[in-house]
Amino acid sequence: MFRQASRLLYRSAAAGSSKSATARAFSTEVPSTIDSTFVESWKKVAPNMDPPQTPSSFMKPRPSTASSIPTKLTVNFVLPYASELSGKEVDMVIIPATTGQMGVLPGHVPTIAELKPGIMSVHEGTDVKKYFVSSGFAFLHANSVADIIAVEAVSLENIDPSQVQKGLAEFTQKLASAATDLEKAEAQIGVEVHSAMNAALTG
Repeated sequence: MFRQASRLLYRSAAAGSSKSATARAFSTEVPSTIDSTFVESWKKVAPNMDPPQTPSSFMKPRPSTASSIPTKLTVNFVLPYASELSGKEVDMVIIPATTGQMGVLPGHVPTIAELKPGIMSVHEGTDVKKYFVSSGFAFLHANSVADIIAVEAVSLENIDPSQVQKGLAEFTQKLASAATDLEKAEAQIGVEVHSAMNAALTG
């Protein structure tokens, strides 16, 4: 049945392309439209099944971009189990990207950045709140909204330096005595995370 459907749909697509050489742009600014030829062909082959939905069916319009740069950056900072910041308006955020420390101000160019273990600081006037993040991603939007998703994060003031030193020593010993690739990888991750925490506390 699906082989017949693919042949029918291929014919309808080829016929459509011969009528018009202009393709619809891939953009969330373009309203979603239904290809009637596709739907008719699908119903001929599978009348009891709804036509499949394409990604454009789920797209929402892009958020409007302000004509001028806002004075504040709106930050959403979430973890798998909690929302640390929701719609928080701040002056700047500095994130530990894999390419280096990245300062984010209002009007920042749209970017997706991968996070590495390190300090994320949220600046609001003279108040600076620091978090240690293990990993994650930051999505910087054109409308001066930053969505930051971390696998794990903790306020820097809640980290016990003695426990960090203890953990670093334990994982360093495990790395030296690791017998398998898995053990080495787990120990290496532990060393990197605890080293980054130690640097954050002493730096």
